[in-house]
Amino acid sequence: MKIAIGCDHAGVEYKEHLIKKLTALGHQAINFGTDSPDSVDYPDFAHPVAQEVSTNKKVKFGILICGSANGVAMSANKHQNIRAAICWETAIAKLARQHNNANIICIPARFVTKRLAGNMVKAFLSTDFEGGRHKRRVGKIACS
Repeated sequence: MKIAIGCDHAGVEYKEHLIKKLTALGHQAINFGTDSPDSVDYPDFAHPVAQEVSTNKKVKFGILICGSANGVAMSANKHQNIRAAICWETAIAKLARQHNNANIICIPARFVTKRLAGNMVKAFLSTDFEGGRHKRRVGKIACS
C-alpha cells in the first residue's frame, strides 16, 4: 500500500523511523518532508500529504507528525474527504479507524516514543472501518 507521510522539524526522526517500519511491513512511503531539523512551518508539509490522500486513489492513508500533532491535524482537516486523527496510544489509533474512518494519523512527537508511534501506525493501517452506525456519523462530518 502507498502511504503519504510528512512532518515538521519536530517529527523528522519519527518520520525516518516510520518509513523504515512501513517498508518492513511491505508498504511504500511517499515522503513529503521535511528532512531537516531546521525550523519549518507545519502546514507546508501537512497540506501536500492531505492533498495526496484526498485526490490520489492509490494513496489510501497518510501519516503526519509534529510536536503536538494539533497543527498538522488542523491543517489536514481543511481538505475535503480528510479525517485526520490525533493519536497518542494504540487504542486511540484503532478507534480512529473503526469509528471515525480516519485516513490520516497525526502523531505528537513530543509526547510519544518512536516505538509507540510505530505501534500506532501498524494498528491504524491494519484496522478496518466498522461502518454501521458510525457510517452515518462520519457522513455528517463534512460541511458541504
